[in-house]
Amino acid sequence: MSDSTKKFPSLASIEAKLVQSSFPEFRAGDKVRVHVRIDEGDKERIQVFEGVCIHRSHRGCRGSFTVRKVSHGIGVERVWTVNSPRVTKVELVSRGVVRRAKLYYLRERSGNAARIREKIGGYKSAGAASAR
Repeated sequence: MSDSTKKFPSLASIEAKLVQSSFPEFRAGDKVRVHVRIDEGDKERIQVFEGVCIHRSHRGCRGSFTVRKVSHGIGVERVWTVNSPRVTKVELVSRGVVRRAKLYYLRERSGNAARIREKIGGYKSAGAASAR
């Protein structure tokens, strides 16, 4: 080993310390409830944003996700980074059945066309599949 590897930790080891482990595993198509801290003057409150995750990228501390909901007939999307100090909690409401990693096509759809079927049961883990 050279001296430079002893002095400087790898990027992966730094990211492992920074990533929040309190988030559930979710992906595009899942319905999530995001609790966001909002500062209003000298007061602070929690606002809940519930919708469908249409985008998830970079599974490290630099990751981000986009949640979309329709409020009073208007589509609203919010983007958060995984390590945002404003996001206090993310709850998984239900899992969706989709065949795409990015669900941007939902922006053009409305009503029943924008529905996502709910998955009954959870995702199968890789360990359970290899045990057979």
